[in-house]
Amino acid sequence: MRPELQSYRHLASGKVREIYEIDADTLLLVASDRISAYDHILSPAIPDKGRILTAMSFFWFDELGVPNHLAGGPTDERIPGEVVGRSMVVKRLPMVQVECVARGYLTGSGLLDYQATGAVCGVELPAGLSEASKLPEPIFTPATKAEQGEHDENISFERVVEQEGAELAEALRSATLDIYGRGAAVAADRGIILADTKFEFGRGADGELVLADEVLTPDSSRYWEAATYAAGKVQPSFDKQIVRNWLTSAESGWDRASDVAPPSLPDDVVEKTRQRYIDAYEWISQKSFADWPTAEVAS
Repeated sequence: MRPELQSYRHLASGKVREIYEIDADTLLLVASDRISAYDHILSPAIPDKGRILTAMSFFWFDELGVPNHLAGGPTDERIPGEVVGRSMVVKRLPMVQVECVARGYLTGSGLLDYQATGAVCGVELPAGLSEASKLPEPIFTPATKAEQGEHDENISFERVVEQEGAELAEALRSATLDIYGRGAAVAADRGIILADTKFEFGRGADGELVLADEVLTPDSSRYWEAATYAAGKVQPSFDKQIVRNWLTSAESGWDRASDVAPPSLPDDVVEKTRQRYIDAYEWISQKSFADWPTAEVAS
C-alpha cells in the first residue's frame, strides 16, 4: 500500500519505490516492502525489505566516495515519521535513460546472450564459459530502461553511443566499471562476490554524472558467498532467489506460463527471504540491522 504523505505530492510509483515531491529541487524516495518475481507483484510483502534496501544504499553511497544524489541523511527532518528508515531525500536530477550494468561473472541474461552468440551486449568472450564463470575482466553490458511491467533489453555499447552520444557513453562505461570495481573489492573483503550489478545515473548542474536511485542492494545486484562459490552451477544468492525457487517448485502449484497470478507466499518463504536480505546488509556493511532507524508508530 502506498503511504499517503500529507506534506508531499506523490509523483510516481515503481515496482518497489514511491516518489514524492518535496520542492523544486528535492524528492523523497520511499522504498516499500513489495517484492516482485516473473513480472508479478507478490503477496504478502517482505517485512523490513524497504528498510534493508535503504540501509544498504546509504552504506554504499558513503563507502563509494563518488558524486551521488543524496540530499540528506536517514533521519533528515524532511522525512515524515511514518516512513523514517525507508526513505531518502535526494536531489532532483535529469536521469540518463540507460541501465548501466557491470558484470564480473556470467549468469542470468548475460549467460543466455553468451550461449546464443558467444558475446554479451556485443562484448566478445572466450569460448567454454559456463554458468557462474568468472570473466577475464568486468564488462559493461547496458540495457534499456523499460516501462513498468516490461523487461529491460540488453543493448550494445554502440547503441548507447547512438542514443546518448560518444562522450556520455564513454563516461557511463567508465563510471560503471569503476564503481563496480570499488564495490566488488569491499564485498570481497567481507567474503562476498559481487557477480553483477546495475546503476542509474543522473546529470548534475555542471553535467557530471551523479550516482542515483538505489545502489548495490540485493534488488539491484547479485551477491554470492565466496566460500561456497563454484563455477558451472547456479550459486545461492542474497536476494529473492528463495521466492523464485518456491514459485517454480511443485509445492507452489503455479504455472508460470498461465495468466493466473501467483499464489500467496508461505510464511517460511517470507521469513527466509527477509533474513537473506538482512544477511546481505550485515555481512557487507558489518553493521547490525537492529540499529537502523525505524518508523514512528502513531499512538
